[in-house]
Amino acid sequence: MSADADPGSGAGDDRLEATIAGVKVAGTSDGPAPVVLIGVAEEADILPIFIAVEEAMSIAHGLDAADVGRPLTHDLLLDVIEELGGRLLDVEIRAESHGTYYADVNLRTPRGETTVDARPSDALALAARTDAPIGVDAGVFEAGCRERAAFDDLRDIREVAAE
Repeated sequence: MSADADPGSGAGDDRLEATIAGVKVAGTSDGPAPVVLIGVAEEADILPIFIAVEEAMSIAHGLDAADVGRPLTHDLLLDVIEELGGRLLDVEIRAESHGTYYADVNLRTPRGETTVDARPSDALALAARTDAPIGVDAGVFEAGCRERAAFDDLRDIREVAAE
């Protein structure tokens, strides 16, 4: 699916280089909720994106390069991309609309480069496994960033899962 098919857009073509600064669990009025923290170089703030437990664990496994035996869904997808002659180039968190974030997965394939629409959690899980560059639209970061200190006391998803 083309990235143009999704609603919402970033503030422009300004892309910031980003990293996964952590995968934590926040207490919300609905109970515990995993949150992936996106950091940008030379920025004190971070971009929190709330995600599902399964995707949070998948990102953590990718960051840890954890071998869980059989391939998880994101491992399988990367295997399929590679077996078909493709390569993950990078991912970008490109837009936000009404609290929903949108991302792109950029691939090189035998037919050329292509962009595939993705949930940020899935795009980040792929990037975590490959060390592919992560980008975030500057306007999206600016609109959604929060003080890093607000997330310092949250527990890491791995600690919570180990209980």
